[in-house]
Amino acid sequence: MIVGDYDRITIPALANVGASGGRLRGLRCVHTVLGGSAAVNEEDIMDLACLRLDLMAVLTIRDGLPDLLHAVHLIPLQVDGRDWATLAPVHPANQHLSCIELIEALEEEFVRERPVREVDQGKDRAILVSVTTGARGESEDSMAELVELARSAGVEVLAQVIQRRKHIHPRFILGRGKLVEIVLMSLRLGANLLLFDQELSPSQIRSVTDHTDLRVIDRTQLILDIFASRARSREGKLQIEMAQLKYLLPKLTTRDDALSRLTGGIGARGPGETRLEIDKRRINDRITRLGKELKTVGEQRYHRRSRRRKRDVPVISLVGYTNAGKSTLLNTLTKSKIQAEDLLFATLDPTSRRLRFPEDMEVIITDTVGFIRNLPADLLKAFESTLEELFEADLLLHVIDVSNAAWRKQVEVVEGLLAELELDAIPCLKVFNKTDRLAPEDQVQLVLSGEGVGISALDAGTLEPLLERAQEILKGALVSMGNALPVENTNKKGGGESCP
Repeated sequence: MIVGDYDRITIPALANVGASGGRLRGLRCVHTVLGGSAAVNEEDIMDLACLRLDLMAVLTIRDGLPDLLHAVHLIPLQVDGRDWATLAPVHPANQHLSCIELIEALEEEFVRERPVREVDQGKDRAILVSVTTGARGESEDSMAELVELARSAGVEVLAQVIQRRKHIHPRFILGRGKLVEIVLMSLRLGANLLLFDQELSPSQIRSVTDHTDLRVIDRTQLILDIFASRARSREGKLQIEMAQLKYLLPKLTTRDDALSRLTGGIGARGPGETRLEIDKRRINDRITRLGKELKTVGEQRYHRRSRRRKRDVPVISLVGYTNAGKSTLLNTLTKSKIQAEDLLFATLDPTSRRLRFPEDMEVIITDTVGFIRNLPADLLKAFESTLEELFEADLLLHVIDVSNAAWRKQVEVVEGLLAELELDAIPCLKVFNKTDRLAPEDQVQLVLSGEGVGISALDAGTLEPLLERAQEILKGALVSMGNALPVENTNKKGGGESCP
C-alpha cells in the first residue's frame, strides 16, 4: 500500500520485480481519485506503459463511498493511434470480467504478434534512439553509422527511432510521449537494450532506466565496448582499460546513503569512507597505474622508432575514417595477412610493414586505428602513444571510402581530428578507395577533380599510380630536408615483409 499526497501517488522503483520478453510485470495498480473527476489521466498511462503493469485501475470516490472503477490495459497493436484500451467503467460490486484471464490473454497476444526472428542466445536486441535539435538529414547519417557500430558489436537492431526537438529533455533526453512509445515498442519486439546515439549523463541514464526497465547505453560506451573486444596487444588493452575507467568514474553513484553503506572498522573513529568513495579512489589509483605502464610502453615504442630514424627509412602512415579500407590496402601493398573485415574498428593495434616502391625505394608503411565522428575524448587521449606513430610519418595517406554517400563529411571529420592532433603540417595524399563501386561518370569526375588518387584496395593493378604519386611526394619532402633516399638493390616492383 502506498500513501500519496493531495494530488499524486509516487510509485517506487520496482527493480526486484522483472518483466522479460513479451510478458507483463505481474502487478496491477489500483488507486483512488477523490471526487467524481475523470479517472485515467496521462500520468496513469505513462506508469502503465513504462512499468509494464498488467492493469491500471482508478476508483473514483463520491460522497465518501466507492463510485466507479475505470481500468486500462496495454494492447499489442495500435487502435486509433493508441497502444492501450479502456474498459467500460463499472461499480466495484458489479464486476463480471476475470482480471487474471484478461491478463493471460493479453500476454499470449503480445507473444503471438511479436515478429518471429532468429536470435542467438545471449545476443542483445536493441532499439536505436537518436534525439536531435539540428537537421534531420545529419541525424539519419549518424543513425546509419550507429547501426554499423551496433553490427560491429554483435547487437541485433530491432528498430530505429529519431526524434527532433527544440530542446533536449534534461531528464529523459526525449519526450515523455516518445519514451512511452519506445517502451511499448520494446514490449512488442522483445528488445532488452536501448542504444542512444548521444552521450548521456549519469542522471539521464538512471532516469531512462528507471522508467523503461531496459538496459541503457550510449554511443560512447558502445565504441568503448567494441574497442575492448578488438584490442589484441598489451598496449591496446591498457589503453582501452584506461578509457573505460575514465568513462565510468563520473557515472559512479549510489542511491543509498544509510549508515549500512558506511565501512568504518572496529577501532575506527567515525563512520569511515563510504563505498562510493572507496570505489572512486580505487579507480583513480588504477588509472594512475595504467598511466605509468602506458608511459613505459610508449618509451619502448619510441626506442623502436629511433632505430628507423637512424637508418633514415621514410615512414608512410595510413589514416582515415574507420572501415575506409586501410588494412585492406596495407595487405594488398605488402602481401600481408592483417585482419581486415567489413566492420567498424576491425583493426586497433598499429601494424608496420616494409614496402618497396617501383624505383627501388624502401619505406615503412604503418596502419593505425580509424577515426569516427564524436570520437570520445578519453579514448583519443588514451590512444596518444599509438597515435605518436603518426608524428614520425613523412607522408600521410588519407584513405577515403568514396562508395559511402557521406564520404565528404567523413573527410571533414578526419581532417578536423588531424588538425586537433597537430598533424596537419605533414604532407597528406588523399586516396579514394572503392572506386570500383562508383558509376563510370562519378569515376571520371573524381579523376578530373585532381584531389587525390583513385584506387580499389582489393585490386593490386590499380595501385601503381598511388605508388608513383607517393614516391614523388616523398622524394620532394626528403630532398627539401636534405636527407638521402634509401635504395633497395632489387628489381622487385612491390612486396613487403614484417618490420621489427
